[in-house]
Amino acid sequence: MFTEGKFTKGEFTKTGGRVKTGVGEALILSIVMAAVIFFCRIFPFLFFRGASGGGKSQGERGAAFIAFVEKIVPPAAMTVLAFNSLAGPIKSNPREIIPALTAAALTAIVHLWRRNPLISITGGTALFMLLTKVLRY
Repeated sequence: MFTEGKFTKGEFTKTGGRVKTGVGEALILSIVMAAVIFFCRIFPFLFFRGASGGGKSQGERGAAFIAFVEKIVPPAAMTVLAFNSLAGPIKSNPREIIPALTAAALTAIVHLWRRNPLISITGGTALFMLLTKVLRY
């Protein structure tokens, strides 16, 4: 990273704003990244290991947890994405609130009707693009 004293301002701009990393720093960064990736891959096995409790086997507890995650995570992720997709146009151009809310309403209605995320998301996106072009936002 750029710190005063390591590079002068002129040297920093000569490199195009990039700071060159030495071999030792690159090795340390590679080891840290490898450890993080390894931990992310081994975490589920460590998480489901251990003493069983409540009369359930380890496999039953793991299956119950996975079933819970499968039920909760998709709607939670879609809710976060929906609010994020509405916040972006509204913050950048408040006049886009009508196309954004109309497209979101269509997406919700089509999803409740057809229960098909591909159709509902495609329809909402198409309506938003159409309204922004027609209403000249």
